[in-house]
Amino acid sequence: MTLALTVLLTACATTSNQPTGPKVKSLDIEGTKKVDDGDIKDRILTSSTPWYAFWPFGKAHYFDTNAWQADLRRIERFYQAEGFYQAQVESNEVIPDGDQAVRLKVVVNEGEPTLIDRIEPHGLEPLGEGEDRPSQRERERILEELPMKPGDVFREETWATTKDLVLQRLKDLGYAEAEVGGEVRVDVATQKAVVDLQMAPGLRYRFGNIFIATDANPQVPPRRIIEQAQGAVTKGAYFSEAALAEAQARVFRMGVFGAVKVNRGAPDRQNATVPVVVDVREAPFHSLKLGGGIGVDAARQEGRVLGEWTNRNFRGGLRRLTLRGRVGYAFIPNVLAGLRADEGSQSGPVFTLTTEFEQPRFLFRDVALQASVTAEKGLQQAYSFYGGYLKTGVIWTPHPSFSVFPSYNLQLYRLNGQVTADETVPPIILGCNNPEGKCDVALSFLEVAFAWDRRDDRTEPREGYYAALSVQKGGGPFFGNYDYVRLLPDLRYYYSIGEKKDLTLAVKLRMGTLDPAGGGQSSIVTRFFSGGATAMRGFNGQRLSPMTPLAPTYKEDDDGNILVDEAGNPILDSWDTVPVGGNSLFESAVELRYMLTDSLMLALFYDSGLVGTEGLIGKNAPKLFGPEHYHAVGAGLRYLTVVGPIRLDIARRLNIGRGLPVSDPGYIYPSSGGCLGFGRKFDKTSTSAEAAYAGAPEGLCAVHISIGEAF
Repeated sequence: MTLALTVLLTACATTSNQPTGPKVKSLDIEGTKKVDDGDIKDRILTSSTPWYAFWPFGKAHYFDTNAWQADLRRIERFYQAEGFYQAQVESNEVIPDGDQAVRLKVVVNEGEPTLIDRIEPHGLEPLGEGEDRPSQRERERILEELPMKPGDVFREETWATTKDLVLQRLKDLGYAEAEVGGEVRVDVATQKAVVDLQMAPGLRYRFGNIFIATDANPQVPPRRIIEQAQGAVTKGAYFSEAALAEAQARVFRMGVFGAVKVNRGAPDRQNATVPVVVDVREAPFHSLKLGGGIGVDAARQEGRVLGEWTNRNFRGGLRRLTLRGRVGYAFIPNVLAGLRADEGSQSGPVFTLTTEFEQPRFLFRDVALQASVTAEKGLQQAYSFYGGYLKTGVIWTPHPSFSVFPSYNLQLYRLNGQVTADETVPPIILGCNNPEGKCDVALSFLEVAFAWDRRDDRTEPREGYYAALSVQKGGGPFFGNYDYVRLLPDLRYYYSIGEKKDLTLAVKLRMGTLDPAGGGQSSIVTRFFSGGATAMRGFNGQRLSPMTPLAPTYKEDDDGNILVDEAGNPILDSWDTVPVGGNSLFESAVELRYMLTDSLMLALFYDSGLVGTEGLIGKNAPKLFGPEHYHAVGAGLRYLTVVGPIRLDIARRLNIGRGLPVSDPGYIYPSSGGCLGFGRKFDKTSTSAEAAYAGAPEGLCAVHISIGEAF
């Protein structure tokens, strides 16, 4: 028996939350072998009440008889869309569970799937005729690697995707009015399908003139918009929808429009040209943003107020002037210790104030001049500082996803290594050339930064990749106190599966090396640190680093007398350290993110990290997966908001490797690091990093609360 099949899959919501009947306690679908029962549940109205059905994450789901009967038909329709034309719902039960709840049970008989016997394409013959015909390779690419192929199970969704892909390929070759359709002939007796793919390319068009549709009395000259669009759409070039998308991205990147849409106009069949219409709506040229935030970590806590004022048409010409500020108060290691003035605690005001200027179309269309001046005061675990820096350069953006930013940078800092009331970090540890006295740092360097960003969303990426490389050359012809080369590549990849992209795999690889000329000293402001919510999460903020020790504390009796052991030596109570950074960095992360609800996400991750005293390249370089390379596993929750996900991560470091390097060879490592501040012990007097547990003296657990994804 042979029949023609027309495809249409009914779109359905996934939940029914109106309290019109008893609560659905469970929903079981039996007999599913070749189709996942979760996919069926996603396409019907009736659903069971989840365990997290409490505010704000969800609420109870209720049973509706009419919806249930429609769902039974939807189950069979779903099977047909998946290629199972003999599938049937054999039985269903609504089982009372008390007075206010029911349990639902469905039994299905899937039958055998329908397989694709062959695909018969028709309509491409005219592409090989005339002067404007595509090349042989371009014609072959139209039907290459299609989503469906002979031997596959015929699925309606794949059939629709195949037609869309072929249509897109034809349009990208210039066939602006191409049409793709066809039919599928299914033989129910043999469970075979013949796919008849019909293509009507039509005329091959070239781009014509560009027209601008904008607000009344626009401030942005239309010629500037046309100039940006011409970076992707060239008059006389073959029509391509990919070029339209790139033109839209280029115009939007001008930063002065609230909405941008680039479409093709009505084709001119006589001249085989297609005009381009750029529709824009100008955004306010002045904006003011105010906000605040907190940073919570076991080693450092901070509250801050943020502000930003922008003029996007400063003195005309779309020049951009931005004033940006962050003012806050920092506590080390935490607020309570700072308020109590505990020994070893620090607190103080911190700020960063920046003035940034950007001149678009500097000499050429895709080149912008950018300059910024920043003043800042900060408080870190090993030192406090104040100073500022100048940065000026040009940004070349030949493609919306790719940019090159060469810049000159001058940084001037006054460092203070005071870490407690009576303890200082020696200036030589901070990287100052003068081993005594004031620690002034002057860095003068050239930096070239490359970035290739193909992520679908920079705030919550689900698909795509990001690749960046920063190269710094300091000293030499640029003067300054330090002569060095610093390299920092950064790679990230994202892949999602599922119709709603519920499950995302995210991978990060980040490396860095800092090589001072002639084996000289490096400054702490250029060194690498790791640990924290956006780095190696098995350590607290910046705590994955070579360390320098503070003064040890000893156990005392109730009268304040220091206790001694049998040999007469004082009994060590605690010996804290502060991070001073290293000349090499390696970070990797693999994370699985799963959407539990529309606003709640679960994440499982594996992080690894290394920060060594020597550069990443050379005979004394730390070894990847060696004793200084640390590993952690963990889990986290994300609550999605308009400003990004609010994130809670808990990590447990694996006991693989040795203790962190400490500058004092007589430093005594703790025998137990404990977890979350509990269980730390100094009951053994070992000065060997090899004998210490991995990452000592840091605890084995870390908790991070932040806003924004880890990467």
